[in-house]
Order: sequence, then structure tokens, then C-alpha cells
Amino acid sequence: MLPAGEVGEPAVSRCFHETGDVKKTIQEKSNIDMAALVGGDHVSESTDKDDLSLYVSAFIEKEIGHDLQSLKKLDKLIEQMTESKMQLEEQVLTVSSEIPKRIQSALKNADESKLSLNRLLEQETTLSSSICSHLQAAQPWMDDLRTMITQIEEIERHLAYLKWISQIEELSDNIQQYLMTNNVPEAASTLVSMAELDRKLQDSSCTHLLGFVRATVKFWHKILKDKLTSDFEEILAQLQWPFIGPLQSQAIALSRPATAPETYTNLETLFCQLLKLHTSDELLTEPKQLPEKYSLPPASSVILPIQVMLTPLQKRFRYHFRGNRQTNVISKPEWYLAQVLMWIANHTQFLDEKIQPILDKAGSLVNARLEFSRGLVMLVLEKLGADIPCLLYDDNLFCHLVDEVLLFERELHSAHGYPGTFANCMHILSEETCFQRWLTVERKFALQKMDSMLSSEAAWVSQYKDITDVDEMKVPDCAETFMTLLLVITDRYKNLPSASRKLQFLELQKDLVDDFRIRLTQVMKEETRASLGFRYCAILNAVNYISTVLADWADNVFFLQLQQAALEVFAENNTLSKLQLGQLASMESSVFDDMINLLERLKHDMLTRQVGHVFREVKDAAKLYKKDRWLSLPSQSEQAVMSLSSSACPLLLTLRDRLLQLEQQLCFSLFKVFWQMLVEKLDVYIYQEIILANHFNEGGAAQLQFDMTRNLFPLFSHYCKRPENYFKHVKEACIVLNLNIGSALLLKDVLQSVSEQPPATAALNEIGIYKLAQQDVEILLNLRTNWPNTGK
Repeated sequence: MLPAGEVGEPAVSRCFHETGDVKKTIQEKSNIDMAALVGGDHVSESTDKDDLSLYVSAFIEKEIGHDLQSLKKLDKLIEQMTESKMQLEEQVLTVSSEIPKRIQSALKNADESKLSLNRLLEQETTLSSSICSHLQAAQPWMDDLRTMITQIEEIERHLAYLKWISQIEELSDNIQQYLMTNNVPEAASTLVSMAELDRKLQDSSCTHLLGFVRATVKFWHKILKDKLTSDFEEILAQLQWPFIGPLQSQAIALSRPATAPETYTNLETLFCQLLKLHTSDELLTEPKQLPEKYSLPPASSVILPIQVMLTPLQKRFRYHFRGNRQTNVISKPEWYLAQVLMWIANHTQFLDEKIQPILDKAGSLVNARLEFSRGLVMLVLEKLGADIPCLLYDDNLFCHLVDEVLLFERELHSAHGYPGTFANCMHILSEETCFQRWLTVERKFALQKMDSMLSSEAAWVSQYKDITDVDEMKVPDCAETFMTLLLVITDRYKNLPSASRKLQFLELQKDLVDDFRIRLTQVMKEETRASLGFRYCAILNAVNYISTVLADWADNVFFLQLQQAALEVFAENNTLSKLQLGQLASMESSVFDDMINLLERLKHDMLTRQVGHVFREVKDAAKLYKKDRWLSLPSQSEQAVMSLSSSACPLLLTLRDRLLQLEQQLCFSLFKVFWQMLVEKLDVYIYQEIILANHFNEGGAAQLQFDMTRNLFPLFSHYCKRPENYFKHVKEACIVLNLNIGSALLLKDVLQSVSEQPPATAALNEIGIYKLAQQDVEILLNLRTNWPNTGK
């Protein structure tokens, strides 16, 4: 049984929990009571009594204090504490009765688990000793069994080895029997099966077996190939193969009556039999490969029957274009290139009409014409690989070779449908040493061409100057020739197999554009004093034309593909910022942006110089007009007919002459920019230097409006529908100056009385004033001298 003080503490905590200190103290005491219930002896009795005394004192002090009237609460407090004590005692008795039962149950479970564990350990020990003794007894049997398994595996390997040999010998015997009975098709089919066995054994480590299979395949392949090749060549000879003459010889061979149907039947039979031998031929014959530096795409060897058909042409090619023959001239690559193209053209009809159906019937996916062309192109590649090192440092010979090769490639792809994915001459030209030399020669001859085109007498004259419809851009001959040069360079390199090589050529083109821009700038600086002259305008037209064409090229599919390739290269090399990469990727910029920006800047500078020149002339011509006595001119009612101010004639004549001159010399787009820039400056000049610098009576304001609206504005009516919209300052100033007296007074009152902007703006808009600010209108109203004597 706990002390009364300890039992009473939780009761107090239930009844009185107004403050945090009381709660904390009650919680601590509850923890102490629970420790005492489970037999804990960590808290000393003296400490409990001291804490309890302090707590009781504090509790009584708080509840009763010095007020004697509070003693009336004691009976109620005692009843509550007694009730709480009884509840706690009941709880303690309940807990005291349940805990021992749980402990006893846990101990019983632990004992049972221990006994079960001991039994398992005993069984494990017994079983382990039994297993060990069994293994020791069975070890001799295991050793004997392992030996027997090894022997069985060895016998199985020997048996499999013998089966392979037996199978190969059986196939070999079958081939021999077929050949003895002259059943060549079955012999060829059997050889195909033997070749398949050879392929299956490629991963085997039985070198002797592999050697035996390969030797057997080689033996029968040679016999069958020699026999079939000989028979096939006889049939081809009957068809007058190869067709080395003009195209008519092929037509004669196809339509000759002597060519009996059995000839084509034999052709088909022998072709199919040779086609079967292609499987073994690939195993035994190493395809002739050019050095790896040419980076040719991987390709299988030409099928065997086409190889046989190509043999006489290969002999002819090597005979004529190798060694010391007169036809083997290193400076005449067009001879052997033209010969190959002629051979392809001569045999196309025969291959399409006679050979392709045989391949289709045999279920082959090979295209006879392309396979034939591929074999001949390999001869050209070998020849180029041998010749190029000999003429690499002779610019003229090398350039001639490249030109002929490009013409050959164009004819090969366009006329004969040769795929770009096959090995072609561009792979040879893409070899590092050859390619760098090609770039150097291309740059050299391009620069020479630029020198000649700029020094030509007709360099700045348009070829189409007499044809209005064609000469809209007014392009000088040098600019058109230069862009044609760039276009030709594009055509020359666009079939290169590597994107990196194309990008190098693109950089060459950009360098040439920049070089041409610099040359144009130098010539322009020489013509700066005559900025309205013919040559200066021609240079400006050239700059505009080049910029326009480059912008069009930027949307071309070919250059968009190059842009994507450049994006990948830049991303790998981290040569551009993320912003620039993003612009390239989103097509916001193009590969020519740098060049276009430089050309646009040059164009703007030249136009600005021309506008400035014309503007100075106009200002000089406007000096008298500026000094007119605008405040003493007669009113419109005093004149029979309004006429142009005499002092405005030099201004308008100068303006008219320069506009006509530049309209004839500049292209439409440039002239449009020119006159709009000039109008902008004229509008501000007339407004600030003429209108704001003078005072106007009614006649002066009317005369100014007549000069502007009936004479100046119409000068530009040929170039736009509403020229007055480009002279906003002048037009609106004339409106203000020519308001009748009543409207002017009313507007002046509105502007002076209105403190807010919107009402003033509405009033100005009502009379057609949109450009001028309120202060500008007030200044213009003050420039009027025709105010009445009375009034504001």
C-alpha cells in the first residue's frame, strides 16, 4: 500500500490543473508512483517526502491562503481526494493481479522455446554427423562417377566430331555423285549446305575440323565455280557480252533471231547456280578493300554471277588505264570516267530485262543494275586512290580531277540511280589529305575568281538592265557572279558523305562571303565622296542582294540539316553559350546569321550616308524658303489662285531630282527604305527649322499648307498611297496653323483650362492631331499672328 500523500497527488492533479507548474509536478509524482508499483527502487524515500511536503504546502497556500473563509472548501477537497484515492487503489490492485500472470505466461513460453531449440540442436548435430559419415562413405563412388562422366563427355565429343566429319563426307560424296551424273544444280545446292555447316562451326575450337570443312568447301567450290563460270562465259559470249560498242549493239543482241530461247534458259540456269555458290564464295574469297583512311561504308561483295559478267570489263579497264598505255594519262581522268559511264549505260537494258527477272524469281533482293554499277565504281575508286597522290600538289591537274569526278558523280546518281549510301568517289575525296587540298584549291580559285569579277569593266553593271521584269533587284554582275560561285561550291560539296566535311565547306563559304564584303567595303570607301553615284549605288545593291540570298538559303533544307549538324558539333565541343545553342536549336538563328548581320550593318551605313547627302542638299536648297516672310503674306481670299512659293522651288526640284535618280539606281526594297528615312528627317527638319522658327499670319499658314499638301507630299505619292502620313509633324502643324479663328480660340481655351491629359487628347484627336503633344500645339497656336484684338 502506498502512502497517503503519494496516492493523493494524482487526485489533486485531476482536480486542479490551472497552472503549468502544477501539471508538471503532478506528472513527475505520477511517474514516481508507477515506479514504486513495479518494484523500482531508483528514487529515494527521503527525496519523495521532501518533494511531497513542498508540493502540499504550495497547494494549501494556493487553495486556502490567508483567507479563513476558504476553510469552508476543506470538506469538499477531502471528499474529492478520498474518492480519487479509492479509484487509484482499485487500479493498483487490478494491475498487481494482472502483471504476475503475464510474467508467468512469458516465462512459460520462454522455457518451451528453449526446450524446442535444444531438441533442434540435437537433431542438427545428429544429422550433420550422419551426412559427414555418408559423404565419407560415398567419396570413392563419387570419384569413380566423376571419372566415368568425364569419359562419357569425351566419347560424346568424339562422337559429335565423327558425326560432323561423317556429315561433311556425306555431303562431299553427294556432290561427287551429282557431278558424275552431271546434276550441277543439286551439287550447287549441296555445296550451299556444306557452306552453312562451315558457318555454324566458326565459333568451334576444333581447328582441325574447321580446316577440314574449309578445305572440302574450297575443293568443291573451285570445281563447281570453274565449271559454271566456263559454261556461263560461253553463254555470255553467244550474247556478245560485254556490250562495249554503242547502245545499238545491245539492242541488236537482244533482238537477234539467232538468239534462241534455250540460250536465255541456259543463262537463267547457270546464273541461278552461280548465285547459289555466292554463299561459299563469300567464305573463301576475301573482298578487295581500299585502305581504311577512305572510310568506305561496309558492303558485301558483288554476287558471283555479276562478278563473272564484270570480269571482261575489269580486264579491259586495267589494260587501258594502268601501266604505260597511251590511254592511261593522269591528266585525263575523264577518259576512264566516261568509259565506266558508257559501260553502265550500254548494259542497263540487258540487266533490267534479262538479269533482274532471274534475281526476282530466285527471291533475291539484289538490284542487278546497281550491283553491276557497284562493281565498276570500285574500279574507279581504286584508280582514284592510285592517281590522287601523284597530282595532289599540281593545282590545275588536281582541280581538273575534282571537276571531272564531280561530273561523274552527278551523272552516276542522276542518270543511273546510284544510291548515295554505296561507296562512291566522294569517299575518296573526303580522305583527310585529299580533302584539305581540295579546300585549299577551292579557296584559291574562288579568290582568283573574285579578283577577276571585281576588276571586270562590267563588274557594276547589271546583266539584265534592259529587261525590267528581271532586273528588279538591279544586281551588279560581280554580285550575281559571286553568288553563282557560292551556289556552285554548294553543289560540289553537298553530296559529301560526312557532315563534318560539309561544315568545313560551309565555313569556307562564310569566309568567302566575309572576304567579298570587305572588298565591297573597300570599293565603297573609294566612292564615299560620290555617295549618289552609279558605282556606290551598285555596291549597295550588291550588298542587299547577297544579304537577301543568304537569308533565303538559311531556310533551305540542306542548310537546315547543316545547322542541325553544327548544333551537335557545338554541343560536343562547348563552343557556344546555352543561349546561342537554344537559338540554333529553335531555328531562331541560322548558319548565315553572322554574315547577314554584317551585311545589313554595311547596308544601313551606306543608306544613312546617302540619306545624309541628299538631306544636306535639301537643307541648302531650303535656306530661302526658311527665310520667307510668313507673317506678311496675303491671305487666300486676296489671291485669285494659290501658287507654289518661289522660294520652295529649289527645295522641291532638288528633292525630285534625287528621288528620280536613286529610284533608277537602287532596287525597289532599298529605295523604299531610302525615301522613308529621308522623309523622316525632312518631316522633323521642316517642323523644327521652318515652322517653329517663324510666325504665321493667315496667308502664311495657308501658303505653307499649300506648299506642303499640294507640292511636297505629292512628290512621294508615286511610292505610297498616303504620303502625308509620313509627314505627321508637318501635316498636323498645318492643321493647327490653319484652324479658323473660332476653332483656334476654343482649342486654346480647352488646352489652358484642362488639367487632365485625356480631355486634352480627345480635343486634339477631334481635329486630327495624334502625333503632336499638348505643349507642341500650344506653341503652334502662339505662332499664329491672326488673333482678334479682343478676346483671350
